Amino acid sequence: MSRRRIPCLDSYLDKVNISLWPRFKMVFDMHLNSLRNANVRTLWEDDVHPHYVMRRYAEFAASLIHLNVEYGDGQLELNMERLRMAVDDLLVKLAKTFPKPKLQTVFLINNYDMTIAVLKEAGPEGSKIQLHLEELLKNNTSIFVEELLLEHFSDLIKFVKTRASEDPSSGAERPITVAEVEPLVKDFASRWKAAIELMHNEVITSFSNFLCGMEILRAALTQLLLYYTRLSDCIKRVAGGPALNKDLVSISSIMYEIRKYSRTF
Repeated sequence: MSRRRIPCLDSYLDKVNISLWPRFKMVFDMHLNSLRNANVRTLWEDDVHPHYVMRRYAEFAASLIHLNVEYGDGQLELNMERLRMAVDDLLVKLAKTFPKPKLQTVFLINNYDMTIAVLKEAGPEGSKIQLHLEELLKNNTSIFVEELLLEHFSDLIKFVKTRASEDPSSGAERPITVAEVEPLVKDFASRWKAAIELMHNEVITSFSNFLCGMEILRAALTQLLLYYTRLSDCIKRVAGGPALNKDLVSISSIMYEIRKYSRTF
């Protein structure tokens, strides 16, 4: 009516709005309290895929965002933020019920990814809730990638993080020697392809969204390449390091594997 410049019903519509808002607020607060008072033990399921409560929240939030796109009700946005904080808190509590940290991270990633997908269908990209969830998804993806790599390449990662940046010519108390890096090089050369296959299989079974899983696998392989590149650079600076060249896996070989799994898209 406002767009058509017909003000004759303004008074009536204002009264309807005044009548509806308290009722809507009451129902909304009931949703909010149900999240805050939820029994985590009752809701928890031994399944890392998206939880049904999160699916309900995603659909509910998407509906309200869609209805509010042109209206821009600040009061509604404030209430949506309160609801988002409550569902965040519940989701973290549900995640902590899983015994292993990696399962907790997988559960969070699956739920964040599903919610973002639903919200994207509802309205313009970049809503506050969506941006917040995308940041959480990014952070948890980084955590999962590191946990996944540590399972298969813990010694290599530990060495790279603690010693690879040292300069052998700087006269350090305990300079890096060939004997120290040789086991790392030979261990990687003997099983890196098998380890990548295991990582691929785990990602495929862990994540509900195939595309999200493949993005995570590619991030893990890229991070592995960075770690191995740093190890290779370190070996070049070690006295007698060139003797290990025959055991080093070429960067191009690792790049080929990354491209091979990327083509799974």
